[in-house]
Amino acid sequence: MTTSETPSSSPIAFLRRHLAAVILVSILLIIPCIWHHHIEAGDLPSHVYNIWLAQLVTKGQAPGLYLVPRYDNVLFDFALFYTADLFGIRAAEKIVVSVCVLIFVWGVFSFVAAVSRRLPWFLLPCIAMLAYGYVFNMGFFNYYLSVGLASFVLALTWRTARAGNWLLALLITPLVLLAHPIGFLWLIGTLAYRHLRERLPGWTKLALPLSAVAAFAAVHWYLAHRVAFPVDWQPKPLYLLLGADQLHLFANRYIALSWFVLAFGVLCAAVEVVAHRRDKPHWKHFLPALELYAIALLGAALLPENLRPSFTAGWIGLVVSRVTVITAIFGICVLGLFRPRRWHLAGFGAITTVFFVFLYQDTAWLSRLEANAESLLATLPFGARIIPAIDAPEDSRITFIGHIADRACVHRCFTYSNYEPGSQQFRVRVRPEGSPLVTSSEEDAENMVSGGYEVQDRDPPLTLLFQCDLDDATKLCLRQLRPGDSTEPSAQK
Repeated sequence: MTTSETPSSSPIAFLRRHLAAVILVSILLIIPCIWHHHIEAGDLPSHVYNIWLAQLVTKGQAPGLYLVPRYDNVLFDFALFYTADLFGIRAAEKIVVSVCVLIFVWGVFSFVAAVSRRLPWFLLPCIAMLAYGYVFNMGFFNYYLSVGLASFVLALTWRTARAGNWLLALLITPLVLLAHPIGFLWLIGTLAYRHLRERLPGWTKLALPLSAVAAFAAVHWYLAHRVAFPVDWQPKPLYLLLGADQLHLFANRYIALSWFVLAFGVLCAAVEVVAHRRDKPHWKHFLPALELYAIALLGAALLPENLRPSFTAGWIGLVVSRVTVITAIFGICVLGLFRPRRWHLAGFGAITTVFFVFLYQDTAWLSRLEANAESLLATLPFGARIIPAIDAPEDSRITFIGHIADRACVHRCFTYSNYEPGSQQFRVRVRPEGSPLVTSSEEDAENMVSGGYEVQDRDPPLTLLFQCDLDDATKLCLRQLRPGDSTEPSAQK
């Protein structure tokens, strides 16, 4: 497959030749977005709920809340907000998330094609698993969208000097920043690396990866020694940062699956090495992708997992857990340079089938949990204030399941423990004098859902939503809270 046939260098020619395949693959890709009543994805219900709050603010029906303009970490929310105005919130969720999945998959596909100079059909199973990996299931959709859009920009500018490609890339780039700053930083850093590397002669190219790792090390040292705000490192060994960790989701069985993916990738690499052990020019093409993969791996090892820029600001959380999706993308780029073999597609296809069977089973459990929450909350009078105290299973890495109560509250109740307005970091914010719909303190919001909050006389009537059956964690109960009551679920059973 020549460079001119890749989707980034000639989108129209690519679609003309492969339109049927693109449509079929796209239909298959969005099946996980429609196989349950709702899309079960961590923080997504919080996005949906806060879009509803934003609608109430615009109608003057949310006392004490207001909207502020933001220019990063909002593209997904804007898309959800305006789509909800046209089709309703429930349909908007399905439409916008499905579009985000397609942007991510075809963006990564195009980037891998640009790097490898061939269409990586045999790697579509890997890309599909990554699309429904940790970042998706945690509901980090602004970041997810920024990575997908950045992948398109990188594909458009990787090998071509066409003015049309660069113009399109310039038009997309502001959207990357509007979605999330980490995706924007990845885009700018990778573009600079690629084009500087082309201009450096011979061994001087090594200065680039060494400089990049040194920059990460400098950031690590500065955050560890020179800042007063809290920084949480949670260091992990390198072998847990290779990119396959994006497949570790709801239970320990995903760990075994992620190791199997790594082992199969190593097998593919071993066969490639044996087949081209005497072909030195063949390996020259691998160097840029391998360097970027190594930089992403070491960069993830040197970054903190969580940090709080000030003691009054909200946490910037799960940084390393997010950025390993970039490591995985570079890893797929390396695989894309291998000579495609039928057994590659068969092996990755079999692993992907198992992955999506697991995913369906675990999201079905969450769907039952949310259905129970909807049934219970429907019994409350409109405008009731609730505090959800819902914990994920101990072996689950997807911890934000308590947000299902947020979506269950849309059009019927208010999640008083909603942390976004009080953090003053999102589009919906609470005024200094407070609001009857939500706490004005992010710290109180965290304590409410963690069980460390004691209800005060000044609080409005509150209802606790909690898991009340040790044998069935999807069973939920309600309890009216009085001043002096704790939000600790165990105190309610």
